[in-house]
Amino acid sequence: MRAIVVVDKNWGIGKNNDLLFSLPADMKHFRETTTGKVVVMGSNTLRSFPGGNPLKNRVNIVLWPGGEKREDCTIVGSLEELFGEIKKYPKDDVFVVGGAMLYRTLLPYCDEVIATKVEADGGAEVFFENLDALEIGAWYPQATPSKRTAISSALLCTATVRRLRSAGERRHKARRKIPSLFACGGGIACFFRVKILQ
Repeated sequence: MRAIVVVDKNWGIGKNNDLLFSLPADMKHFRETTTGKVVVMGSNTLRSFPGGNPLKNRVNIVLWPGGEKREDCTIVGSLEELFGEIKKYPKDDVFVVGGAMLYRTLLPYCDEVIATKVEADGGAEVFFENLDALEIGAWYPQATPSKRTAISSALLCTATVRRLRSAGERRHKARRKIPSLFACGGGIACFFRVKILQ
């Protein structure tokens, strides 16, 4: 299972049940990554979509305790039911897409985080876990970001995060490549991936 997210420079992800930024390049990246796959979300995330409708061309699984069953998506009422539903699919096809509580709950079960980080303060009310604080260093190269504004999936920044659950500690090692940078309204944004080795 993987998480996919857009964060601001403080790892904020949203306010007023909406995204912080409108990034067409990232929306394209999200569509290309998740189309034909399984997206897992909380009820607030589903309600934030236009008309409260699930994402097209994907299997939508929604954790919504007490939510009414629907034909256009799978509603589950508990984590146990959610994990049972997720097991029906290849783990690399499952993407957690929000919101904040579901990210926080499922991050320990994710093998990878695919993040777009915007170097701007979006005034967030809710946050993703600050992966910069996990002793893997800054994500950006020392070169001036404005010199690299083209999107290139080959330039995704890759980091490996080793997590020791049994000791209640985390040890982290990073393997980085120059990330893909692009200009956006509030600053520079970067796609990167974090591999989490259990």
